[in-house]
Amino acid sequence: MRQVVLDTETTGIDPKQGHRIIEIGCVEMIGRKLTNRHFHVYINPDREVEEEAFKVHGISNEFLADKPRFHEIAQEFFDFIKGAELIIHNAPFDIGFMDHEFARIGGYPKTAEVCGVFDSLVYARKKHPGQKNNLDILCKRYGIDNSHRELHGALLDSEILADVYLLMTGGQTSLGLANHADSDSKEEGGVEAIRRFSANRPALKIIRASESELEMHEARLDLIDKKSGQSLWRIKH
Repeated sequence: MRQVVLDTETTGIDPKQGHRIIEIGCVEMIGRKLTNRHFHVYINPDREVEEEAFKVHGISNEFLADKPRFHEIAQEFFDFIKGAELIIHNAPFDIGFMDHEFARIGGYPKTAEVCGVFDSLVYARKKHPGQKNNLDILCKRYGIDNSHRELHGALLDSEILADVYLLMTGGQTSLGLANHADSDSKEEGGVEAIRRFSANRPALKIIRASESELEMHEARLDLIDKKSGQSLWRIKH
């Protein structure tokens, strides 16, 4: 299954009041493993960033002045998420902004019509009822180092959420994989290609048991046979 962990930063809290998306960060997982492929972009919202929002993410109006508008990146973003299950912390917030941005352009379906949506906040509240379940708290709960997260950022938060999601839902994580992309693997538009190891890389070293270790192993199996019948190691299938 293809999943995309997604986060956005915005100028404010309500798209109905004219607030806009200013940053999108996504990381891809296939079969619950990070692929090292991501989508990340800053967006000029053509309006001021509210002071309270700036305190959260630190993205200034000056920084966004020369960034592309949403309609310039919309198709690439849509193509990246289409058909995937989106993993979002507090999904109604991000989906609401995304649908608002796509609707402004026209010609795009609602996100839920082309993507599955997994709200990790709803899942965390069910798993840890009566407790705080923001991303920082979940990092502490699951032993994830987020000391480098001084401000919110869409790509950083999506990378952290990927680790939280995998641990919270009981799967093995590939911690930090999305942070170590080779510069040569970047495709046009900020999308990272999957890193593949060379087929000519050195073979893994095989360490075999010594003669004395094999003798000790057989002696242990003899003892097991004597006490409880034939050991599983000696049963031929």
